[in-house]
Amino acid sequence: MSDERRLMVLRAIVQDYVHTSEPVGSRALVERHHLGVSAATVRNDMALLEEEGLIHAPHTSAGRVPTDAGYRVFVDRLSAIKPLSQGEKRAISQFLEGAVDLDDVVDRTVRLLASLTRQVAVVQYPSLTRSTVRHIELVPLGPRHLMVVLIVNTGRVEQRVIEIEPALSVAEGDAVVSRLRSSINEVASGVPFMAAATRLRALVDTADEADRPVLRTVVSALADALVEEREERVVLAGQSNLARAGSDFPRSIGPILEALEEHVVLLRLLGQLTDEPDLVSVRIGAENPVSGLQSTSLVSMGYGSGVERVASLGVLGPTRMDYPTTMASVRAVARYVSEILDQNSST
Repeated sequence: MSDERRLMVLRAIVQDYVHTSEPVGSRALVERHHLGVSAATVRNDMALLEEEGLIHAPHTSAGRVPTDAGYRVFVDRLSAIKPLSQGEKRAISQFLEGAVDLDDVVDRTVRLLASLTRQVAVVQYPSLTRSTVRHIELVPLGPRHLMVVLIVNTGRVEQRVIEIEPALSVAEGDAVVSRLRSSINEVASGVPFMAAATRLRALVDTADEADRPVLRTVVSALADALVEEREERVVLAGQSNLARAGSDFPRSIGPILEALEEHVVLLRLLGQLTDEPDLVSVRIGAENPVSGLQSTSLVSMGYGSGVERVASLGVLGPTRMDYPTTMASVRAVARYVSEILDQNSST
């Protein structure tokens, strides 16, 4: 059996099984696909594929279904990700461009992915540790209070109202706030957060003695805003799609739903992706380290501003998945979200 024909047979089995959810027999392959050989030859090819662990018989029938290893070979041998139609791309663009802020972008993205793929969609909020500071604004709210507003390149906005000591006089208040705003943005604007935090702490030590108390309080508020729980968060949609694919799971969807409730688990999985911004990652079945997800596949991709990935998004569903279409949808949505973030960072 030639390697080329073996891959053709495997590809045909995967395609038919994904489409029909029924074990695939040699006669059906010959009838549906132009393999150029007899049913007996296909049966021999299938026997060898089974020996290699790429397909197996779920019961005593003559049909075969792909294994996790078979899906992996199929995905790895995809020559290119199937492009979406112009209409599909236009619909994605128009839907996402209507977002008014980062929360709306995330909400629209997760709902769009679930709708496009009919799987469970997972979108990670941009991590501040991977983002850069766009601007820090200080807004006086009276002699003893300041609003500290942190604007991140991803469009995320964090704000804190702080009490300052000593109080700012009417005569000097605007001048002090203006001076602090300038010095803070001079060291932090356009800088990755981890480096910006270090620079801001150093700024306190070099500031004028009169400015240090207020500056120290401002820097402390910024640090608090950047370590809150919301920094690492995922949003899900489409969990009901698992019920529609119930026959694809050997026992029940209970363990999958339990794993999905553990957002720390999802963050860890998404965080293990490559930093290459244009690479779609596919983790199939037992390749998932979480036991509750080992009957599923996770198709994901990073998104970000510029060339840096600041977070990831993807879909999770049964291993019997239309991988080319799902990968195309995930890639298209990730690219559009990245474009939106780039627009936010340049405005």
